[in-house]
Amino acid sequence: MISTRLSRKILRGLLGGGALCIAFSLPSAAQVQTQTSEKKSVTTKTVTVERGEIVHIAGNDVVLRMEDGTLRDFDNVSENVTFMVDGKPVNIHNAKVGMKLEKQTIVSSTPRVITTVESVTGTVWHVSPPTTVILRLENGETQSFKIPNGQTFTIDGEEKDAWGLKKGMKVQATRVTEVPETLVSHEVKATGKMPPPPPVPKAEVPILVAVLPTPAAPMETAAARPEPAPKKLPKTASDLPLIGLLGALFCGLSLTAITIRTIASRLASPRG
Repeated sequence: MISTRLSRKILRGLLGGGALCIAFSLPSAAQVQTQTSEKKSVTTKTVTVERGEIVHIAGNDVVLRMEDGTLRDFDNVSENVTFMVDGKPVNIHNAKVGMKLEKQTIVSSTPRVITTVESVTGTVWHVSPPTTVILRLENGETQSFKIPNGQTFTIDGEEKDAWGLKKGMKVQATRVTEVPETLVSHEVKATGKMPPPPPVPKAEVPILVAVLPTPAAPMETAAARPEPAPKKLPKTASDLPLIGLLGALFCGLSLTAITIRTIASRLASPRG
């Protein structure tokens, strides 16, 4: 009888000592320790741009003409909605018809995996395989745990399932859970441009055209003023004097010719 009790104590001491060696890194007053880590992937960004021009404002209601020509009504626009125009925030009360607005929505998506490691060390107080085990923790408290399907326990360096647990065993259990998720963030950039100033109206001033008098030509005396040349010479005499002059000329020529011939004939005849 004594030897049987001694054997049980030795076995419990060996099991407890083996589990203590495995769980040496845990604090002495630990119950359930949870460690969480995450692993992020590459972030992707999607940019959506919306542009429109204010065509009507009534109180907090605004009508925009979008780039595709469609009209969109925005009712009860909050005063907190602002657009940066020339470096200054502009809300519904400062907006004007003709103002051009632009809204950029940047959606960032970052996939990540959340890894949760839960570990517990204690002594088996009661076990109801394969679903429940009650452990006495190192601080003296007892706590009930649900055993997940396929959960194993480390006992004396060996992996055992729920059916291998016995009262008085010191065990260490670890559960690793990986949960994939995607972080999504939204960033909105709202800018605007004031409408151009209206054209300056033309002043209604009568236009006067100054007429300068033409300078008068200097007066000329009758003696200094040249008479214009006549287009046709006046007829002052007849042709009879011209005919008489020509006749006298021809007569003179005839007499001269006769005289020369007479002199020539005399010179040619011998003297006798």
